Amino acid sequence: MSKSLGSSVKSFFSKLFSKKLSDKELEELGDEFKLKLVENDIAYDLADVFSKHIIDELKERKFPIFSSNIQNVLVEEAKQYLLSVLPTEEVDLVKDASNVVSLGGKFIIMFIGSNGTGKSTTLAKFARLFKEEGLKPLLVCADTFRAGAIEQLKHHASALNLPFYSGKYGEDPASVAYDAIKFSEHNNLNVILVDTAGRAHVNVNLMNELRKIKRVIEPNHTILIVDALTGNDAVEQARTFLEFVGFDSIVLTKFDADVKGGAAISVSYVSKKPISYVGTGQKYSDLRHFSMKSYVCELLFS
Repeated sequence: MSKSLGSSVKSFFSKLFSKKLSDKELEELGDEFKLKLVENDIAYDLADVFSKHIIDELKERKFPIFSSNIQNVLVEEAKQYLLSVLPTEEVDLVKDASNVVSLGGKFIIMFIGSNGTGKSTTLAKFARLFKEEGLKPLLVCADTFRAGAIEQLKHHASALNLPFYSGKYGEDPASVAYDAIKFSEHNNLNVILVDTAGRAHVNVNLMNELRKIKRVIEPNHTILIVDALTGNDAVEQARTFLEFVGFDSIVLTKFDADVKGGAAISVSYVSKKPISYVGTGQKYSDLRHFSMKSYVCELLFS
């Protein structure tokens, strides 16, 4: 994995044992390191505490000049610190859904996020995943606001040869979602994937609408979809949706195109929610599990 975040961390550590440094010089390097982290999409508050932790650790350990061991020790310390402040639990929605279905229940997933993040395509990827595992998904369009939203998700359902449910434009989204669940009961469908409207993530009416949908359908799992390439905006989306709607995990789209590497760490840090899956391409099969432990190790040790 080639991410500029990992390169910045290792470059910073290499400077620390190139010569004897005073406390003032260490502080200056710490400030420089913090800016590098922010440039690589690390949220400012995490960049601040992370850089300070590393500088404090360096001062406390009092490494000898040119110690050949210092970089390895600090990289390990950086890994341990990040994993201590980030959610590291791994989410397997296929397993979770299968467990619920095996007991005769339905597994409902609600997808939320701003426009342009890839919600509908990601929902379709999950639908394929559940179908491949022998479950019976239903694609539901509860976005009755955006022109073309119904047609877009219907196209995905058709391409996957899966059932689809929607209301009409302008209809109450919560009512559409509720009726979709009734439809699933009558048609022996056990995984209900509910797409919702995006709009701007600061839209108060939208947040109220999403809260209503969530209250009505009581999803087993709510997923926030964010675009890995939107940097600080992805962090703000995570904060806003968590505050006004709440979610259980995050899916990062365009993960394969993220050359910086900080978005995954930042959105998880500010929300204290795990990243469950990542989108790695345009095909329906381009969806994979995410492990924060593996990701941090790859960033720092590759």
